[in-house]
Amino acid sequence: MAAPRADAPGQRSQTFARWIVIAPKAALGASAAGAAGAGANGVGADPPRCGGSPLHRRLLADLPSLVPAVMTRLLDQLPVYAALPPEQVRGEITRATEQAIRHFVEVLRTGDLPDRTLLEAISESAAQRADEGVPLEAVVGAYHLGAEECTTRILAAAAPGDLPDVLRAQHLLLGYLRLVSCAVATGYVRERQAALGEEQVARQALLSRLLAGGDPWAAADRAGIALPPCYLVLSLAIGAHPDELRPEVNRSVAAHRKVRRLRHELERQSRGVPLAALSEEGGLALLPHETPVAELGAADWARLSQLVEQLTRICGAPLVVAVAAAAPGEVAGAARLAGEIRQVAQGAGCGPGLYRLDDVLLEYQLSRPSPARDGLAALLAPLVGRPELLGTLRAFHAAGFDRRRAAGQLNVHPNTVDYRLRKAAALTGLDPGRTGDLPVLRAALAAHDAADREHGRFG
Repeated sequence: MAAPRADAPGQRSQTFARWIVIAPKAALGASAAGAAGAGANGVGADPPRCGGSPLHRRLLADLPSLVPAVMTRLLDQLPVYAALPPEQVRGEITRATEQAIRHFVEVLRTGDLPDRTLLEAISESAAQRADEGVPLEAVVGAYHLGAEECTTRILAAAAPGDLPDVLRAQHLLLGYLRLVSCAVATGYVRERQAALGEEQVARQALLSRLLAGGDPWAAADRAGIALPPCYLVLSLAIGAHPDELRPEVNRSVAAHRKVRRLRHELERQSRGVPLAALSEEGGLALLPHETPVAELGAADWARLSQLVEQLTRICGAPLVVAVAAAAPGEVAGAARLAGEIRQVAQGAGCGPGLYRLDDVLLEYQLSRPSPARDGLAALLAPLVGRPELLGTLRAFHAAGFDRRRAAGQLNVHPNTVDYRLRKAAALTGLDPGRTGDLPVLRAALAAHDAADREHGRFG
């Protein structure tokens, strides 16, 4: 039986999928014979290849684009990760994603599935996610999303003649996922059993369902919770408690005490059952509210602002909190929006407190990609590489364009602020001393920071 004709590059993976379906028995038999004569994992001496090149080398070469692709799918398809603190997503979660891909690449290279040491490390990582309140299905799902992206890259490089090697790679991938999924479940369940009672487990399952955007009613029944007309969805960035900065104090203990006090106060102040996934740096909280979304008014927001002030006092750390209101079935979208509002507020130099979309309308709109945003961001291009000038402009804006307050925030003399503002004006043509330039400066700062976040330039 002749092999199917070669398709254009963009159609290769689809063509290969069709070829797998109609593969001749000889090809499948050859693959099975190879597995039977190989080692314990069904792989011979040579690693699987596609197009004459070892698959593990292809994936390693793709790593700079593969990791961001997996992270994009992670944040799009598993909203709970998008609700984590951006610093944790950019750092710990991204590093864990790269490590998982490298582990699978090593499996392809050697034919050996993960050993006990690696599986125990994966269990410990899953236990950390459990402690942070990330749902188990999201932790396991993250590994599967990574596997799907790796499979997409493999199929894109494969031709019909590579079928036996692709089947060997698939055999390894399934074995890898089987062991990793068991390790994740073991570590996660072990941590949950130690930290949570039956009631708390049910609450986390409900939170997971709400964030996944599915039907939450069955999960609410299992948790014994009556869903409210509205949830106030809070995205929190939690600053350091003073004790965390003292060298003689155990930082981990101080951070856990801070989060525990925050959780307790949320429970005490809520009229229903709050749901939260919080770490020492921030997270997400859902506060039940008896007023439907369409009927929320100034009094509701004032009470919430007072609650945020109370939470700040109780936990002893600065809080930047963004809120979006939603009916139970729309919590997933509200969680994404609240996270975006908080990022925009922080990028605009806003201090601790509560922020709604109405508070950052201009900055939020400028965070959306557009030619106008790029043009505004370009106005500050002469200041790239001059962080003291950009920082002074941000402080001047955050201080309500008051040079003395800005100097206090920067811990410099007001004359230093004046000098830096004049230097920035000379480089950009935008003078903070001219009333007409202030709105443009505000917009340019918002556009510049949004573009930096989009391109991964943080700091």
